[in-house]
Amino acid sequence: MNRLLSPSLLSADFGNLARDIDTINRSEADWLHIDVMDGVFVPNISFGFPVLKYVSRLCHKPLDVHLMIVEPDKFINEVKETGAVMMNVHYEACTHLHRTVQRIHAAGMKAGVTLNPHTPVELLEDIIEDVEMVLLMSVNPGFGGQTFIENTYAKLGRLRAMIDRKGCNTLVQIDGGVNLDNAGKLYEGGADCLVAGNAVFGSGNIIDTIAKFKNL
Repeated sequence: MNRLLSPSLLSADFGNLARDIDTINRSEADWLHIDVMDGVFVPNISFGFPVLKYVSRLCHKPLDVHLMIVEPDKFINEVKETGAVMMNVHYEACTHLHRTVQRIHAAGMKAGVTLNPHTPVELLEDIIEDVEMVLLMSVNPGFGGQTFIENTYAKLGRLRAMIDRKGCNTLVQIDGGVNLDNAGKLYEGGADCLVAGNAVFGSGNIIDTIAKFKNL
């Protein structure tokens, strides 16, 4: 099982964005997680693509782009132009999810699908083998700093069982309320990658905190 870490840029100091990205570059982080919010699918607005292009020029880590937006198909090319390795879309936002996944692959990116806390993992039965990653939201999407939803552990177990039963290599990512207190249990429960925002950028020592996550 992998033990990857993808710090969430949403929790960085926007007044010192270049400084924080440089710190991530020098850390043991595996990816940089970027949440794109539109104020429609979720009740908040975050980064636009001009900011993402700036981030991509500075960041040496693979970009893990999570679109919390309606009609994500419209922005596949824009995500690709940022140099993103992974484009993650919400199950709840995609009427034709399989088609969206195909288009992401055709653009040369890996495809991820995200589930909100209320969405059962069983709904991925017929697409799990077509995506490179599933992201389980462990808070309701839209804001950082929320409390981890405990039901995520059971949900993670069901998703890992599905992946193992089908024999595919799909990664499992967890996002929301992740910290050093619950990260070990999530890795042990079958998570391959954790997204950590406040736990990293609000820790006072980003590099040291990332090292602690990586050595759990």
